[in-house]
Amino acid sequence: MKVYNTLTRAKEELVPIKEGEVGIYVCGPTVYNFIHIGNARPLCVFDVLRRYLEYRGYKVTFVQNFTDVDDKIINKANEEGVDAKTISEQYIAEYRTDASGLNVREATVHPKVTENMDAIIKIIEDLIAKGFAYASEGDVYFSTKKFDEYGKLSHQPLEDLVSGARIAVDEIKRDPADFALWKKAKPGEPFWPSPWGEGRPGWHIECSAMSRRFLGETIDIHGGGQDLIFPHHENEIAQSECSSGLPFARYWMHNGYINNDGVKMSKSLGNFFLVRDVAKVYGYEPLRYFLISSHYRSPINYNVEVLDACKSSLTRLYTCRESLDFALKNAAGADDDFTAAKEMVNARREQFCAAMDDDLNTADALAALFELVRDINKEILTGEHAVAEIRFVMESFDELCGVLGILYEKKGADDSLAETVESLIAARAEARKAKNWAEADRIRDELKAMGVVLEDTPQGVKWRVEKA
Repeated sequence: MKVYNTLTRAKEELVPIKEGEVGIYVCGPTVYNFIHIGNARPLCVFDVLRRYLEYRGYKVTFVQNFTDVDDKIINKANEEGVDAKTISEQYIAEYRTDASGLNVREATVHPKVTENMDAIIKIIEDLIAKGFAYASEGDVYFSTKKFDEYGKLSHQPLEDLVSGARIAVDEIKRDPADFALWKKAKPGEPFWPSPWGEGRPGWHIECSAMSRRFLGETIDIHGGGQDLIFPHHENEIAQSECSSGLPFARYWMHNGYINNDGVKMSKSLGNFFLVRDVAKVYGYEPLRYFLISSHYRSPINYNVEVLDACKSSLTRLYTCRESLDFALKNAAGADDDFTAAKEMVNARREQFCAAMDDDLNTADALAALFELVRDINKEILTGEHAVAEIRFVMESFDELCGVLGILYEKKGADDSLAETVESLIAARAEARKAKNWAEADRIRDELKAMGVVLEDTPQGVKWRVEKA
């Protein structure tokens, strides 16, 4: 598999540190509010990466943090008259609701900043001892000029980064580009003891400490949104490599922005949408489909028409899956030799994997999946086929959908409704056999009133529930 490495600006063969194992660290949310769809894109993108690597046989350790101490959390707590922990725990729970709705799997570990203070302080002590950081009036800062490679991820020299950024000049900092590793406690804020006095960590140091604790000093893949390249990931590299003397991450993967009708989505413009609000209208699965339907490095455009198209695409996939269920139920053949079906499925699987091996190209992988749907409709859902053949095709279809994390919302009816529908269908069949067309039509109308749509096929009557 090849992945695009932001550090080298090239696609590179993925060669993990330890054969057969991959360690991934993805920056998680600052938990002070519901997540928006910009937050959701890296959640879904790197969930697919993890799923695909596991599909290809790797053992994956997936670490995603919760930033549970931050200015935004403190401000929210003050606004609501509660402590910061109450806010962070509330929105961690809300995050899990949305992540579950999007079918994003739980990380191997979800470390919290507040539970890793000793590891954070240890790295800061190392940086001071090695001359890369300095204490000043209760704060601790990293000296960017001490790291010759500062800017290597964003591919800009330090001078350009400073001139292009809004960096506050403070008398206690030696240089305006220096960034905080530790912040002196302010009245009304949560704090922890440290060698430099009571305070709390800066934003960047937390990820260095937590990734090192759970994945080691050098990790295979570090992921996140494009907006994190500078300063967050740039600063992570600086402090981690100056502390350990080793490369921090071998591969850096960043997903592109989301635009709203052609304009970059951002909180400052007020044109962003909460995952929870979108899900109330469209459901979670169409949103997940949207977020993985384009190549992860490309910008994607969000609007109502796109989500409607995603719903239609999912309907086509679900229809294929339900048709396979029906075909399996009504299979008549007993021949277990189905070479043609195996060749058909394996060709699409190879096409799917070739796309995913090319820098996680989910757009082309979805194209391969829809080619498989066309093949199934043409070759499997016509005529008679053996149970083993249909089951093989069905399991292969499920396998590829599972890699992308789609087709996870169970459709159809509950058991009691299914029993009623099947009974009415049987009664309708008897009425038709007796040429009692009026009774057959009455039953069909009764089913229609229940939202049940019938389709007469050579294999029998198919039915589905159409939701309002």
